[in-house]
Formats: sequence, C-alpha cells, structure tokens
Amino acid sequence: QVNLVESGGGLVQAGGSLRLSCAASGRFFSGFAMGWFRQAPGKERHFVAAISWNSATTYADSVKGRFTISRDKAKNTVDLQMNSLKPEDTAVYYCAGRKFPLYSDDGGEYEFWGQGTQVTVSS
Repeated sequence: QVNLVESGGGLVQAGGSLRLSCAASGRFFSGFAMGWFRQAPGKERHFVAAISWNSATTYADSVKGRFTISRDKAKNTVDLQMNSLKPEDTAVYYCAGRKFPLYSDDGGEYEFWGQGTQVTVSS
C-alpha cells in the first residue's frame, strides 16, 4: 500500500502564498508520477499540477505561472508552492500518485490519494 498525507493548507488572503506538502510512505517508489488536484464545494475535481519520475512538470492553465510542483525523492515528498493566490483557488487540495513514471492530468489514472487539505483564499 501507499499512503499519502497532505499538509500546509490554511487561510490566506488573495495575493498571498501557501506551500502544500505531500508525504508518501508505505510501498512508494520515487519512480511514481505524482499530481495535485483540487475540488471546490459542489464542483467536480480538477487537475492542478503533476510531476513525472524525472521531475518533468505540467500545469493547468489556471495556475500556470503561479504554482510550482516539485518533489524531493530522498524525502518522498511532493510540494506545491502556490503564489499569487486568488479566491478561485479555494478548494480541498489532494495529492495523488500512480504506478507509472509519466504524469497525467486525468484523476482517474491515479491510484493513490491523500485525505486532502483545505485551502481558503479570502478576498
């Protein structure tokens, strides 16, 4: 099994920054691709960012230039640095992983999910 635990969520004013972290444990390998997704109340889950085994990255257009996904393979962590936050970024953010080295923007392709961490951006 693979366990993913997100942390770092909270309340921040528009224009501020937050750094989310996802800690992986269990039968986790650094060759897994990882992603971040978010879901606002009453809305569907949306792709945010993903990173491949070799640290290649991809982002949703809505966050490109503001968010940065990174990974520390030695620590088995994946971070999401969020800058210039907007109220529209308010959501529960989920960390996800898949037993495949290449990233995907489709949540259905990910096998492992964290419990989520709330991010609230006030205006």
